[in-house]
Amino acid sequence: MRRIGICQLAWLLVLGAVHAQDTRKVTEPVVPPVCAVLIAKLSAPVSSPNGDDTARIQQAINVCGQGHAVRLAQGNGHQAYRSSPLQLKSGVTLLIDAGVTLYATTDPAAYDRGSKSCGTNDLSGKGCKPFITAENTEGSGIMGEGVIDGQGGRVIDNQAESWWQLARRAQKEGKKQNVPRLIEVTSAGNFTLYRITLRNAANFHVTLSRVDGFTAWGIKIDAPKDARNTDGIDPIASRNITIAESFIRTGDDNIAIKAGRAGRSENISILSNHFYNGHGMSIGSETEGGVGNVLVENLTMDGATSGLRIKSDVSRGGLVENVRYRHVCLRNVRTPIDLDTRYDPRAAGNKIPVYKSVSFEHVQSLTPGRVVMRGLDADHKLGVHLNNVEIDGARPITATHADLTWGESPASNRAACESRFVDFPADKRIAVRPQLSPDQASRYSPTEVLKTVGIGAKERLDPWDPLADPLATGAVLKADYTVDQSAMADGRTIFNSVQAAVNRAVIDSNTRTARQFILVKPGVYRELLYVPAATAPITLFGSDSDATKTRIVANLHAGTSGDSYTKKFGAQFAGVDKSIADMYVSLKDRPTVSTPGSAIAWIRNHGFQARNITFENAWNRGEVAETVPAEILAQHVQTFNQAVALMVDGADKVQFENVRFLGFQDTLFLNTAVPGTTVRSFFNKSYVEGDTDFIFGDATAYFYQSEIKSLGARKSLSYVAAPSTNIGSRFGFVFNQSKFTHDGTANALAGNFKFARQWFRGQKCTPYGVVTMPTDYACRLAANDRYDAPTGTISKGVLETVGKVIILNSVIGVHIDKAKPWADWNAAGTIKHRPAQHSSDEFWSNLVAAGIDPIRHLAYAGKPTNDEPFLGEFNNKDE
Repeated sequence: MRRIGICQLAWLLVLGAVHAQDTRKVTEPVVPPVCAVLIAKLSAPVSSPNGDDTARIQQAINVCGQGHAVRLAQGNGHQAYRSSPLQLKSGVTLLIDAGVTLYATTDPAAYDRGSKSCGTNDLSGKGCKPFITAENTEGSGIMGEGVIDGQGGRVIDNQAESWWQLARRAQKEGKKQNVPRLIEVTSAGNFTLYRITLRNAANFHVTLSRVDGFTAWGIKIDAPKDARNTDGIDPIASRNITIAESFIRTGDDNIAIKAGRAGRSENISILSNHFYNGHGMSIGSETEGGVGNVLVENLTMDGATSGLRIKSDVSRGGLVENVRYRHVCLRNVRTPIDLDTRYDPRAAGNKIPVYKSVSFEHVQSLTPGRVVMRGLDADHKLGVHLNNVEIDGARPITATHADLTWGESPASNRAACESRFVDFPADKRIAVRPQLSPDQASRYSPTEVLKTVGIGAKERLDPWDPLADPLATGAVLKADYTVDQSAMADGRTIFNSVQAAVNRAVIDSNTRTARQFILVKPGVYRELLYVPAATAPITLFGSDSDATKTRIVANLHAGTSGDSYTKKFGAQFAGVDKSIADMYVSLKDRPTVSTPGSAIAWIRNHGFQARNITFENAWNRGEVAETVPAEILAQHVQTFNQAVALMVDGADKVQFENVRFLGFQDTLFLNTAVPGTTVRSFFNKSYVEGDTDFIFGDATAYFYQSEIKSLGARKSLSYVAAPSTNIGSRFGFVFNQSKFTHDGTANALAGNFKFARQWFRGQKCTPYGVVTMPTDYACRLAANDRYDAPTGTISKGVLETVGKVIILNSVIGVHIDKAKPWADWNAAGTIKHRPAQHSSDEFWSNLVAAGIDPIRHLAYAGKPTNDEPFLGEFNNKDE
């Protein structure tokens, strides 16, 4: 068998394009005039039955005249619509503005066809209506720069799984899922999709059945690669189809041309498109009605399982003829060419699949892959012509029952193909609220997140299951030391202060390597707590299960001078072990103690544990609030109100059970001590409150079954977290089965608070965006970080503090901004701005846009290949 190869794509420019197969003269669509403008009332999808826009959208469609459009627009800070199924009528277009998202309801009853089976698995799979239907229409369509979101990954109302999880379970059970398609066009003519984004369909995104005339131009279809049966566009028994200038990534066929008993599919042009994850450019598997006159031209495909594919078998086969694939570039496709008449090897029947007049011209795969050409038998051979086709590194091909003819010899031009690949277009108009796929979410269990430690990207395996520890199982702990304010201290096992007991445990750790347990009786302990990296791990546990009864409280903020710090706390550290004294000494002579030095509990002890205790930084809080010193009054609001309740400083396997952390700004600081390394903390059944960046740092931390409370009394904008996770660390902050609550203030109820902003740690200037003031501003890459107006430098290490937060299986209060919960770091145009980065793709593209080549300038081997997002959610419920 001859090797398969390619010539230069410039050939197209010389000879001109082959005539399109669609018999219509298709040009770029034009948006029709508007008959009605609706204004959004929601900022995000809400659970049934609240916030339903179905009636007003459907009413506007019903009364709109032919040749006009119903426009869904933003308004009053709202960008979202939520709807049950909608029905389009002839001549009417649904127009969705940029930045607007129309969300499909997650209520299965809204889609049910009457059998009450929608949202279940059975042997039929026909129990749901589609979200948008166009039946017996002429000249209708969907246009605009906005989004239609099927919410396939969101939990179905009153159930415990999403549409996609239901579908995956059906596969395991050998059943069919009853889930809704996103758009279904039936017995219609000249339907148009233009520039719209379709994403996260519960099932197929677009199906056409018995349609004559369909145009999809400049659209985006987007679903995770593991979202089952989320085909992009499926023409079925339809003719005169053009799909052009579009971008498609799905969990199943990117496009699948089908022809069942309803009739033939023909005259189909698929022109200048880009495919990504998915199952390829497919014909079949139903070809019983016949498929003919198909042109696939100027296609790039990157990351699909199959490439150019015709699939059928004797249970559903028919004639497939006059199919041309021209100027196609493939990359990372397992099977670049796949012609198979035995798609289901177990199939039985007499519907013979016949493929003839199939041609491949100027087709190149830049990466190795299989080539399958399998005819049915000697009487039904494939008829295939190959002209300048190359599969990189392909093995010699042995075709089965195939008549192959050959054109020109291959003349490979990799550069021409490589230049045609483009990234899937990001929506730059409005921040997204990314959702994890079920497969991604499965990787966020406590044991998975906490199983490695060490240098980022080179972490070593060190399994840790904190939920199996006696601290979490409720075991009775035997005390080595007791802290009791009312007892007579002996300096050996009985103490009046927590720090004194810790000091004794540290001294004793020179001869004791086993974990040491300190029992703390109820009381308010007004002191600092410094726990150094002692030989033995230390467990601190309150004797009362009510953590509010046992409080360690101090009043210390970042602007406190070294002298003031010494006057307030110096006596506490007289005569302590050197390892504790060194921590104190590192702060006492500073001009100000700064944010890390404001921690009232400073933990360096590997394996440290606490249970049934409250840690409170009382700066500006309640009974011990102080007046801001005059010398820092002007800077108080901006700089000197950071006040840390507890800092984990480079300690690994730190665990908290039923512990409360109270503060305002910077309540809980989780720090690796050495940038780019991974250390781990675990919080179970605990409580954290604050108002600005109140959980922050670069460590890996898991919050399980906990409450995270945002305070709105002081500020109108609150950020729960400010992670500075290094890009090399797999995980940052993970919140699972937790509650995000608020204090009921007007600021909180306004709904503008954020999950997080990614701490641009150590930055002095920004290369991101355009800074117009000061004039002549510039920020370039260098070994250090500085800013001397108007120019500065930024280091690789700072660029790599990307920040990672994942929230799953949690309840989200009304205080969180439903449309834009992930904030930028500072406003665009300022010298310390960085846009929110949801993934490594955005990290990469932001660097490139800033003029920083990650390969040449940062010595990266290539684009990151892991698919763990920086920011994301899964299976959360809105309050």
